[in-house]
Amino acid sequence: MPPKIFKKTIGAEPENSHKEIHVLRLFVAGILPNSTRAIVNIKTICEKYLKGRYDLEVIDIYQQPDMALSEEIIAVPVLIKKSPLPETRLIGDMSDTEKVLEGLHLN
Repeated sequence: MPPKIFKKTIGAEPENSHKEIHVLRLFVAGILPNSTRAIVNIKTICEKYLKGRYDLEVIDIYQQPDMALSEEIIAVPVLIKKSPLPETRLIGDMSDTEKVLEGLHLN
């Protein structure tokens, strides 16, 4: 079975060209319910609030344990906002949209 890594880069639309691209990494644990919910929830949030301005990489810690170690992941699911700075981490299934937006500095 191939690694469960999904990378989606969306080019900036003309009206968004002055805004920064948000680089996000979501670490999950296989197809566990919280991980599956986190993937669906963060994709929904990104499409609604960051459409055309995000790069989301979903990393399964079972398939890529070295990446989890290098990022010092101790709980999953966890979302890391790599840029724009400051780097932030959000733990959980990303179901609380307001907290996710706050963590991404979008509200």
